[in-house]
Amino acid sequence: MAEPLDNSKPRNSKTLSIPTGEGIIIDIGTGDGTFVYHCARLNPGKFVIGIDPNTRPLQKISEKIYRKPDKGGLPNALFLQAAVEDLPEELNGVADEIHVHFPWGNLLGALVGGDLNVLKGLRKICSDGALLEVVTGLDEDRDRTELERLGISDFSISHIKQVLTPLYLEAGFKITECGNLPPSHWPKLHTSWAKRLKHSSTRSLTYVVAEAI
Repeated sequence: MAEPLDNSKPRNSKTLSIPTGEGIIIDIGTGDGTFVYHCARLNPGKFVIGIDPNTRPLQKISEKIYRKPDKGGLPNALFLQAAVEDLPEELNGVADEIHVHFPWGNLLGALVGGDLNVLKGLRKICSDGALLEVVTGLDEDRDRTELERLGISDFSISHIKQVLTPLYLEAGFKITECGNLPPSHWPKLHTSWAKRLKHSSTRSLTYVVAEAI
């Protein structure tokens, strides 16, 4: 799921792999762009777009992708400034994969709470059959203030199946996989947040994979 793999390989929820072949990958709430850079470097045949309303953390890596390829440049990577509530119309129907890793603030609230406006906005930028991946790493005690602010009291597997599944379906996404993963999976996510949080034994790594229908 964290790394797009060759289409000839079978889908494997245990390794979080989403094989799509060539295509366009969009990373929502991209933060400092680490996942986008890693993904574009490993998959030169794919085009990877990172989207975030805050561009300050992206300044260094944005400069890096425009260098010559032998200096670390990546012509198949792009960063856009936009909020998930107001995604550019030019992206409508283009995404083969959407990744949302460790969302926070309103983005977290929308995806865990099943905000139909946000979910329908994500569906709008998907091609038919595109896959949406959401990964959270929450700690009930350390994140209590933010979770209470967002009105999040539960993100268990039962919550996903009973509450989120019909909401995601109404928005045009069929949840096909969900589960919890052990701490050994943190390094496979290739994000700065995964590196920072992987030593926290109290955090629960939960993932959802949904298909655009």
